[in-house]
Amino acid sequence: MDRISLRKIKASDKSCFEKWWKDKELLKLTSGILKLISDKEIEKYFSAIIDSSTDYHFMILLDKKAIGHVVLAKRKSGWYETQIVIGEKQYWGKGYGTKAINLLLKKAKKLSITKIYLEVRPTNTRAIAVYENSGFMKAGIKKYPKNKHLSQTLRMELRV
Repeated sequence: MDRISLRKIKASDKSCFEKWWKDKELLKLTSGILKLISDKEIEKYFSAIIDSSTDYHFMILLDKKAIGHVVLAKRKSGWYETQIVIGEKQYWGKGYGTKAINLLLKKAKKLSITKIYLEVRPTNTRAIAVYENSGFMKAGIKKYPKNKHLSQTLRMELRV
């Protein structure tokens, strides 16, 4: 039986992020920015994750193997934004994202975090189904007119 668990990110996880942040297929689904990220930028972004005192970053583990990353990032008015990436593509479409989101929501409850939202590409039907299965509801389209790679996202909010 495959076991999904979450653990806090640690410095040794940097190699996973280096791989995932340089994967064009992953980038296309997430930021949409296909310009390759430099090692210096990876260092900066990863340090920000490790050093954050307001956000909760977790590695998604499948039987102790890191397959992805999930976060609760503090935003304004008591809201937290969640983002998830299953970086190891051979694990896509197997239900691990749903399990990871549900584990994250249990952690959020223990932390008394009740206002959670996410933004997803309107065309990413697989992810939208995962979020709906976890209790998120479509809340509207958010437009980013200055972002040529991702001009709009679907905002989904957790109803608790």
